[in-house]
Amino acid sequence: MPRILIIEDEQDIAELERDYLESYGIESDIAATGEEGLRKALTYTYDLILLDLMLPVINGFELCKKLRQEIDIPILIVTAKKEDIDKIRGFERGADDYIEKPFNPNELVARIKAHIARYNRLIQKDGEVHAIRIGEITIETRSRRVFVRGVKRTLTAKEYELLTFLASNPNIVFSKEHLFERIWSPDSIGDSSTITVHIRKIREKIEENPSEPQYIETVWGVGYRFRKE
Repeated sequence: MPRILIIEDEQDIAELERDYLESYGIESDIAATGEEGLRKALTYTYDLILLDLMLPVINGFELCKKLRQEIDIPILIVTAKKEDIDKIRGFERGADDYIEKPFNPNELVARIKAHIARYNRLIQKDGEVHAIRIGEITIETRSRRVFVRGVKRTLTAKEYELLTFLASNPNIVFSKEHLFERIWSPDSIGDSSTITVHIRKIREKIEENPSEPQYIETVWGVGYRFRKE
């Protein structure tokens, strides 16, 4: 189910948008200020951001610029401003589209679905994968961010590389020796026991129950594999 972030300071409008979108199977979170919107956008994973221009403290133009520096999901501006210059400013700061208030709810839903579908087609371009989604895990390879059930998890560089390699090759068993040589150079200080430590730390961050892992399985006497049903 798609999940979007509504950044709108008028509560009645935000709740109306959320209720209408959810009737079409689109989940929504609401942020009433630019600061809250920025925090949520960088903490959780969304498929699109619905951004009002007239926000207190941080206006929509500035927030759009800040968001675009960190994430590449579609940003759809909702505005009561009708002047072309305002629309141009929005596009220059990274917005993908705009819709004017008052808007037709059906048009809003159609635009949101179209942008999400277009983005999903573009995350794989020229064979380069920009996002890996398996179960409740999302790995954004360009921003090197990992989300579990929509919540951002902080991994070290080697933890991220190990997780990404395994998730990019699901259901394949790799020995500890192979993983160590793949993630660390052959001349690195350490040995295959390093993999055991890193796997344990990754499980603590992505698994609901690390002692009974759902994703990274141990194949006794062989190595590890990332499970994808």
